[in-house]
Amino acid sequence: MPARQIFYTGRVQGVGFRYATKRLAMGFDVTGWVRNLPDGRVELQVESREAAELDAFLHELEVESSLAHHIKEIERHPLEGLAGVKGFSIIT
Repeated sequence: MPARQIFYTGRVQGVGFRYATKRLAMGFDVTGWVRNLPDGRVELQVESREAAELDAFLHELEVESSLAHHIKEIERHPLEGLAGVKGFSIIT
C-alpha cells in the first residue's frame, strides 16, 4: 500500500490544520494520522490501498483546500506502511 510521511511548514499550527485534515480524510479511502511538532511544522503520515486515492487526498489538502495557502513548504518521504493504524486520527 502506498504510504507517505509529509512535513508541512508555514502557518500550519493554530489555524485548525489538523482538524481540517482529519475531516478531509473522511472523504477519501485513506488511513493515518496528523500531529503538530514542537518546531512549528505539522507531520502527516497517510496511506491508501490505491496510489491514485492517496494522490487525490494530498492534492485536495495541498492545492484545493482552504488550508493550502497556509503551507509554505512540503517535505515528502515514502513509507513502508502504517502497521496497526485504523482510520484517521489526530495525535497530540
